[in-house]
Amino acid sequence: MTVDVQVQRAPAKDAAPKLKVGDVEAPLEDKLQRLRSILEQLGNVVVGFSGGVDSAFLLKVAYEVLGDQCVALTAVSPSLPAREREEAQRVAAQIGVRHVLRESDEIHNPKYRENPTNRCYFCKMALFDIAEVLKAEAGMSNVIIGTNVTDLKGHLPGLAAARERGASCPLVESGFTKNDVREAARQMGMEVWDKPAFACLSSRFPYGTAITEKKLKKIETCEDVLRDLSFRIFRVRYHGDVVRVELGQDEIMRAFEPEVRQAILDGCRRVGFKYVAIDLQGYRRGSMNE
Repeated sequence: MTVDVQVQRAPAKDAAPKLKVGDVEAPLEDKLQRLRSILEQLGNVVVGFSGGVDSAFLLKVAYEVLGDQCVALTAVSPSLPAREREEAQRVAAQIGVRHVLRESDEIHNPKYRENPTNRCYFCKMALFDIAEVLKAEAGMSNVIIGTNVTDLKGHLPGLAAARERGASCPLVESGFTKNDVREAARQMGMEVWDKPAFACLSSRFPYGTAITEKKLKKIETCEDVLRDLSFRIFRVRYHGDVVRVELGQDEIMRAFEPEVRQAILDGCRRVGFKYVAIDLQGYRRGSMNE
């Protein structure tokens, strides 16, 4: 079974491209076979690798299928926390694949810095620019990314950029949902199989709020505070003088324990926020799209 998905793209473009989605009802082993077949047909790949479970799983399977004809590419910019970069390096080393880190310059693009609703489009375009350079250096011809079928339900300007630049989504073509990816990664013994979802730091800002390196660093520092306090699921949202903290539903109450509460307050105020708010709705994907 295949379906066509209309992908949102940048307003300057005309018709939205179509993306083939594999059989989401197929058994997991069949999906994995399909994924391997797609990768074999590609022959060589540069994998856009963020360090999250989706791109890590795709990278591992691609490396198993293609060996040294598979290269991992991580775009390094102020919107990628240092700890996420280090995690990506660690996972790539465990897999054994060649891992290339390249500076990405989307922060210098005025269209990106203005933070429009299609901000991710410009970010992904910057990724594909450096991927093109790496492809030429490595003698490769394909770029793939770790988008899965579940992702297609969201706001998709970044995926539109991928389709325009010819990057493919093997997990979508194989019918992998987010749960499929996690289960397959678990069966393969990958430590990141249950890693919480993570989006770039620029997603912490309301659309129309200008993005700067200083603001990104403030958000990163606040999220490091939460990570050091052993919170597992969290987002720190920027609202001028106010920082809004989203936590996993089963973690919210711990934020009100006196010592934890004070540590959160101190950490957020230290970087310049006047007010710290705990969002009682908790973390939910895409809350900035509300």
